[in-house]
Amino acid sequence: MHNYRASLASTRSRLSMHPRGRESIFASDPYRGDEPSGFAFSESLRECVLSMEDCCEEMNEVQHALRKGTYDLPRMTRVLDHERVFTLVGESTVRRYKADVVEEVEPQINELISRAQKGTHALQTRQSLMQDKVDEARNRASKPAVNVNKQESRQLYVLEKNREQLEKELARLQAEVVELESRQRR
Repeated sequence: MHNYRASLASTRSRLSMHPRGRESIFASDPYRGDEPSGFAFSESLRECVLSMEDCCEEMNEVQHALRKGTYDLPRMTRVLDHERVFTLVGESTVRRYKADVVEEVEPQINELISRAQKGTHALQTRQSLMQDKVDEARNRASKPAVNVNKQESRQLYVLEKNREQLEKELARLQAEVVELESRQRR
């Protein structure tokens, strides 16, 4: 890099020291350079040759710099071309752990599903029984009541409270069933 800067500085100084004007249309004596053969060169041709030499040196340095930067390109291309890179564990290890997790979790999920189905069935049975009781109570209420005593009204009140509690429990269990089904889908 130092040689490049030195040659660039020498090119600048050489060209700035001898600025050339426009060539005259009148003939002049040919320039005989330092060549021992005695060939005649014009001064501008000499400057062109020197500039060309500087360009060649610069291109040579650029070529060396480029070669240093890209000599490892085929190996790096091969390394970066791979699709899978396993740093810590192999693919077989990952598969084995995945199978272990499935074996561990699947029975628990199946058990929860069967519990939820049993709970849903029990709640549906309770609901149908409660609906029958409600229908009976409505039928009795629609008939004219001759003697409704205090004990029967108390029983009716207790049954209504039980029905409300069971409806709340049914709603809670249905929400739990929905939650378990959504977990199973995941």
